Amino acid sequence: MDYEASLTRAMDALPERSTSGERLSVPDATAQPDGAFTRLTNLDSIADTISREPDHVHSFIQRALGTAGKLEEGVGRYNGRFSGSDFDAVLEDYMEEYVLCSECGLPDTRLVRENRTPMLRCDACGAFRPVAKRKRSTTTQRDQVKKGSTYTVEITGTGRKGDGVAERGKYTIFVPGAQEGEVVDVYIENVSGELAFARKA
Repeated sequence: MDYEASLTRAMDALPERSTSGERLSVPDATAQPDGAFTRLTNLDSIADTISREPDHVHSFIQRALGTAGKLEEGVGRYNGRFSGSDFDAVLEDYMEEYVLCSECGLPDTRLVRENRTPMLRCDACGAFRPVAKRKRSTTTQRDQVKKGSTYTVEITGTGRKGDGVAERGKYTIFVPGAQEGEVVDVYIENVSGELAFARKA
């Protein structure tokens, strides 16, 4: 079989490519402050629009923002203060990695596994590629705790000496006089490893 015949046969085997030229319209992230947390109220709608599981999108957001979170009834809740633009930036990264085809740029893709390797298969052009390795996000810097800085935290426990205890990223913050359940502004007086000592601001 000559080259031209082989090429024609290969082209015929490809899925029919959409010619509509339409791009996916992803809803803007809706961020809602919730004490020391932020809720992404339309996570379920975003995941539905891009045809991905909400759990998968939620897990990516947690890793990208370097924070802990919880997904309940289609709403993501994340430890820390984030804006809608913060979530939009993370979702753009998610789209590049898990949704958009690297060959044709269309979102008509599916996540599949090939020998335990996550792959992205495009139904529009037939391209098939492994999911890119995640790059470490610089947004994790927002969870740094620095001496002399002020943060808003939720007191989630009580230390042995009766101090209020809060968590921010990998840091445990002790706040004398703060009670469990309070959301307070704290001034960091000292940081030792992953422990921070603060006072109410």
